[in-house]
Amino acid sequence: MQKPETARDIVLSLKDRFRPEKAEQGYETVFHLDISGDRGGQFTVRIADGSLNIEEGLHGIPKCIVTTKDETYEDTEWGRTNPQMAVMFGKIKVSDLGEILDFVPLFHRLEDFYK
Repeated sequence: MQKPETARDIVLSLKDRFRPEKAEQGYETVFHLDISGDRGGQFTVRIADGSLNIEEGLHGIPKCIVTTKDETYEDTEWGRTNPQMAVMFGKIKVSDLGEILDFVPLFHRLEDFYK
């Protein structure tokens, strides 16, 4: 499995890193990821009934919107930037902190998954 380097590839790798056993029965969410820059894009991540779907573009009504730059997203996912600090300093904007705190544990960390 090749390591995803671009923000776009990292988002698409969520499918491989998804841990459905961590999603509580009946857990459903829709996230919009709006990642600016040449290596980013706009994505809709949907979780329902223990399955994950990723679409390019922003579709439906999100429970949480995450906005950032491609470089910031890449650095955060690879552990080069502390995600809490990036949010605190406005490098990553999150519309619902509670929703993202439920979302993040549903995935293997990128740096652990691609060792």
